[in-house]
Amino acid sequence: MPLATITTKGQVTIPKVIRNAMGINTGDKIEIIMTKEREATIRPISKKVDDIFCKLHKSDQKTVSIDVMNDAIKNRMENKFK
Repeated sequence: MPLATITTKGQVTIPKVIRNAMGINTGDKIEIIMTKEREATIRPISKKVDDIFCKLHKSDQKTVSIDVMNDAIKNRMENKFK
């Protein structure tokens, strides 16, 4: 059974075997759920489409076509790597 140690700052490193089994990586969020029996359950937080929908949308910004986006990317790459 993998063990972890709490540092003086209250931090814990989740053992690699557990991270792999849970499918969590650097920067991922986890939720820790406490039970009445003073036990904790660790659960990875996965983002749902509903949670991130429209986060990139700015109401004052006009929409552009994919062709316009592709042209802008092409021009930027050409200018950057001349």
